[in-house]
Amino acid sequence: MLQYYFLLGVRNLRRNPALTALMVLILAVGVAASVSTLTILHVMSGNPIPHKSERLLVPMVDNGPTEGYAPGDERHDDQLSYRDAANFLASKVGDRRTAIYGVAGAVEPVRKDMSVFNAGGLALSRDFFTMFEVPFLHGQPWSAKDDTAGADVVVLSRKLAEKLYGDSNPVGQRLMMMGFPYQVVGVADTWNPVPRYHRVIGGSGAFGDADEYFIPFSSAIRHEASNNGSMNCSKQRDPGFQALLDSECTWIQFWFEMHEASDRSELQNYLDAYAAEQRKLGRLKRAAPNMIYNVMEWLEQQKVVGNDSRVSAWLAFGFLLLCLVNTIGLLLAKFSVRAAEVGIRRALGASRREVFNQFLIESAVVGLAGGVLGLLFSLGALALIGQTSDRLQVVAHMDWPMLFITFAMAVGAAILAGLLPTWRACQITPAMQLKSQ
Repeated sequence: MLQYYFLLGVRNLRRNPALTALMVLILAVGVAASVSTLTILHVMSGNPIPHKSERLLVPMVDNGPTEGYAPGDERHDDQLSYRDAANFLASKVGDRRTAIYGVAGAVEPVRKDMSVFNAGGLALSRDFFTMFEVPFLHGQPWSAKDDTAGADVVVLSRKLAEKLYGDSNPVGQRLMMMGFPYQVVGVADTWNPVPRYHRVIGGSGAFGDADEYFIPFSSAIRHEASNNGSMNCSKQRDPGFQALLDSECTWIQFWFEMHEASDRSELQNYLDAYAAEQRKLGRLKRAAPNMIYNVMEWLEQQKVVGNDSRVSAWLAFGFLLLCLVNTIGLLLAKFSVRAAEVGIRRALGASRREVFNQFLIESAVVGLAGGVLGLLFSLGALALIGQTSDRLQVVAHMDWPMLFITFAMAVGAAILAGLLPTWRACQITPAMQLKSQ
């Protein structure tokens, strides 16, 4: 019987075509507005590495000055000084560790038809590639020996490798970067997680462009590569790169990977012991609590998803509610003209429940049609949003869960809107309708 009611609902779409088209259009516009904003919010707030996000941890120690500080005040920054980052790298805590800071400089192509250009990348340790599961197209990460020695080796992004070498494998080639000859040891395949949780501070931000290359952290320090990103210095420091390394300026991001999520307490104990030792050396004078954030806590702490995005989603749902109110009125008009049909069905023995099911399924069919049109509108809206900004293009795309939500929202909205008109249709008295005919 449900199948019969569904087919009947499909046929009834042609009844009052103008009224039906208007209902479908209103639902489609409301669903498209809601799904578009919800899709962007869904992508922005999603877990970029769900299977290990609890094991990837950001450590925070507060090395700010005591002047103007009171216990309980918020941290002055969310990055580390070089001294703390170097000490964490040298520790044996966790399975893997990496320090990260942005670098940029001139790239001198070996091809004569290309001129020198600037490119930006990251200085980090080799553990980074395994920690964040960076895929490789050619070659592999540099060795632990290269990390220790500060070797001049580089992993290129696929985009930069194709720009410099076309489709050929560049592993083993030498390339002048930032004034020094670097040997290519690998090419990372396309990789730009959304959001860019590994480096949300500075650089291109949480929704920016992919990194163009990766070099050893120790190599960047040896060549005194300046920081291409955010830096916070609580007081004036002496000029020169070595003075930066010796200062309390914070400019390096750091990650630990623990073997199990439960090992977080082990890292906390290490940080507390480390801070106590540093205070004996005259550092970390604030004695502020040492913080640890997993991936999702880190994104929340950095406010990657702003309140304006959430407000936009609520406004879109408010618009959908307004569309539902209009749909209710149209369904009342559509069903009211069929009072005679309902009276005859009731006189022939149909129960109120059967009439209710028929009209509710017909409302669902309207919602399904609105869902198809709403999906097309949503895809068009997301494409337009993506064209307005490179950063929005990263998040303005629909995945399978959102595709399902689009149809579920449209059908659910139509059924919700059809409850009152359907209930009104069930209240028709057969005798009164037959007498009026």
